Amino acid sequence: MKTTNEKIAQLRAAMQAAGANACLIPSSDPHSSEYLPDHWKARAYFSGFTGSMGTLVVTDTASALWADGRYFIQAERQLAGSEIQLQKIAVEGTPTVTEYLTDALGEGQVLALDGMVTPTATVQELEKALAKKGAKVLSVDLVSSIWEDRPPVPSTPAWLVDDETAGASAAEKLARLRQKLAENGASAMVVSRLDSVAWLLNLRAADLDCTPFALAYCFVTATSATLFIDQSRLPEEATAALRAQGVGVDAYDRLLGTLTGYHHNRVILVDGSTNWAIYSALCQNPNFTVQMGEDPIQAMKGVKNDAEIKNLMNCHVKDGVAMVRFQIWLEQQLAANAEITEVDVDRKLMELRAAQPGNLGVSFDTIAAYGANAAMMHYHATPDNCTKLEKRGFLLVDSGGQYNDGTTDITRTYALGELTENERTYYTYVLKSHIDIAKLQFLSGCTGGNLDVMARAAVWQHGIDYRCGTGHGVGFIGGVHEGPQSLRVTNHVPFEPGMTITDEPGIYEEGEVGIRIENELLCVERVKNQYGQFLGFESMTRCPIDLTPVRPELLDADEKAWLNAFHAETYRDLAPLLTEAEAAWLAEKTKPLD
Repeated sequence: MKTTNEKIAQLRAAMQAAGANACLIPSSDPHSSEYLPDHWKARAYFSGFTGSMGTLVVTDTASALWADGRYFIQAERQLAGSEIQLQKIAVEGTPTVTEYLTDALGEGQVLALDGMVTPTATVQELEKALAKKGAKVLSVDLVSSIWEDRPPVPSTPAWLVDDETAGASAAEKLARLRQKLAENGASAMVVSRLDSVAWLLNLRAADLDCTPFALAYCFVTATSATLFIDQSRLPEEATAALRAQGVGVDAYDRLLGTLTGYHHNRVILVDGSTNWAIYSALCQNPNFTVQMGEDPIQAMKGVKNDAEIKNLMNCHVKDGVAMVRFQIWLEQQLAANAEITEVDVDRKLMELRAAQPGNLGVSFDTIAAYGANAAMMHYHATPDNCTKLEKRGFLLVDSGGQYNDGTTDITRTYALGELTENERTYYTYVLKSHIDIAKLQFLSGCTGGNLDVMARAAVWQHGIDYRCGTGHGVGFIGGVHEGPQSLRVTNHVPFEPGMTITDEPGIYEEGEVGIRIENELLCVERVKNQYGQFLGFESMTRCPIDLTPVRPELLDADEKAWLNAFHAETYRDLAPLLTEAEAAWLAEKTKPLD
């Protein structure tokens, strides 16, 4: 097996053969997916860094990798011994990728990137910056010829979510999309994001790990819609159902040819996440007038309809049953002095979720992190690198499930035994921050950036912060991270009733401890008066929060009231699905906190 430095040397040789002086490898596939099929994990292959986010740049003389705060510790470890220099995003003194390349390249020099996997917005930014230095961008695939034993393109069986479960048919959703396009002065769009295709056509598969999407595009005009997919995996009844709703079906690899040969005049909306190859094909066809804008499907699917909300509530109850049974198992193992590791935790959670009706697997790779490991926000234990649990300190478990009626994401931090005063205090600070968002009432028009600041107040006042957002949207039988809404200081999307959001503040002290508490919330209407419409949140998650580490004197009366009400709801909804012994255990765990 080649070392990272040997792989970088191969990449440099390919660059030179193509007449390039630098190469950009993003964490992306042709659809700008967050979690990539193995076939497109080129950045991980060449750098050795396996985090879900990162950008690799290789020049004639140097190489660098950009990662955000979730991955600083992991990246430092995985890049150790290689020539690649870690660039810590948002840390003072760290250049952006564009700044780095602008400094590295000069007159007549060339940056190579693969237009099939690089978003248009990224290429446009690079072209604009490099043009000032007399450098240019070249779209070329340098990876395929030198990536040994590259995994194949996935092609899993595809299926359709029924209209009753989805709450709307593909025909109804297409009508809404066409209306949005018309409002933006457009009459066509290439839907390239997999979450958008999935929502628009109620189409699902298992082409991405943990995420039930199919590799596909949908070309929509004012009068037609065509799904581009590997047709061999689409059942005849699904093809017939789509055609009955005005959706034709063509081969996945025929999209670019279709766009190149299209002969009707259309104003076509292009989102910045659309890959550069598609954008270039559209620009080269004079029948298209390209109009840059945001994918309207992202906003539409971000607000859940009544059927989706009902189904999500149901899947959270099932998920809560699995989580309760996990905690009971964990306590029994510790009481019996059994030897268990972080990997055993991962396996047990997978087993318990798989036993729930309609389970499709997990919604992301479980983070089971004991002690100081939890300070790495996206730590992942493996059989060769995992820690044995002891009867002291904390175990952080961040996990979720995919079901045929929804997607879940939950984090609990469990006290395994003796705790330090610092650990109990940190835990209570995180709980306060979590509750402050969950019980918040706010005026319509407030954005994720507004609310994120409020969430951090409980830790900021102690001189503590966390290097990530406070929460993100979650899809419906979809991606565990979904926009456009998020609890992040840079997010400017106003909350609307029907939006879902995770509430997951934390404290991460390297080498010491990591704590996170996460529920999924649903945005709902509250009071309306002379000041306007007020909104708030309801918790969809149903799982007890460990009260063992709490310092009650640090919680105010309102925070205790919220916590007690949440636990009462949890017991009410889960107890009927548990055995008598499990229900008795849950009754003890959800007793009111005085």
